[in-house]
Amino acid sequence: MVLFERAPAKINLSLDVLGKREDGFHEVEMIMTTVDLADRIELYTLEKDRVEVSTDSQYVPNDERNIAYKAALAFKNKYQLYQGVRIDIQKNIPVSAGLGGGSSDAAAVLRGLNRIWSVDAPLDELVELGAALGSDVPFCIHGNTAIGTGHGEKIRVLSSPPPCYVVLAKPDIGISTRHIFPKVTLDTLYHPQTDEVIHSLEDKDFGKLCYHMGNSLESVTFPLYPEVERIKDKMLQTGVDGAVMSGSGPTVVGLTRHFSKAKRVYNGLRGFCDEVYIVQLLDRR
Repeated sequence: MVLFERAPAKINLSLDVLGKREDGFHEVEMIMTTVDLADRIELYTLEKDRVEVSTDSQYVPNDERNIAYKAALAFKNKYQLYQGVRIDIQKNIPVSAGLGGGSSDAAAVLRGLNRIWSVDAPLDELVELGAALGSDVPFCIHGNTAIGTGHGEKIRVLSSPPPCYVVLAKPDIGISTRHIFPKVTLDTLYHPQTDEVIHSLEDKDFGKLCYHMGNSLESVTFPLYPEVERIKDKMLQTGVDGAVMSGSGPTVVGLTRHFSKAKRVYNGLRGFCDEVYIVQLLDRR
């Protein structure tokens, strides 16, 4: 039996780091939404009790280090399933880009196994499983637009963003969240106005959304990787209405109302980095 799942990229509209917890994680507020750049996950049931992973990307491991593998193993252990699955991952989302590609793959595996093995686990249980795998996985299970708090495991669905085009630009580097968070200095950190971003979503106020988008981690990532800040500056110069780094970087997200402007920004950025995309929001509630 085979089942297909789409694993869309997430973007941050806002990311605030509030403090460090006793468990070593940082307390965060992350407003996220999904875009139509997506990986394709294929799940094949196996007769033997094992998990196999294959991927078309040389940057993604094909063994137990893969977060999709970990998701399948966690699901099997949770529900005491002695069946096997092969996971084929077709990567379209850039790796180590701040777009939640691995987390979305893991979320797609949890959703898919829940269907293919007819477990019918409630969403809250899938989220609990996902939270143990990574801070972005719970949101990727939910999708749409939401705020993640705690270390990302507490999800509250928000209003959908106003219609717009999204430009994604990733320089030729990869950044690990594990590399950025230990360098966070809380007393000097910039804090975006999360409540104002939420209000802009509720009011469908595009200008207000663009004005209040922000990411605390820019002040950590930009000094380490100046090319990320240059891309954000270039985006704003070439005409996006608002720009923000997604996750811990290095991808920068630009929003604009009009496709013609998005295309102009796309063309202006092609000389800066190879990976530039024009995408649309998936949350059109």
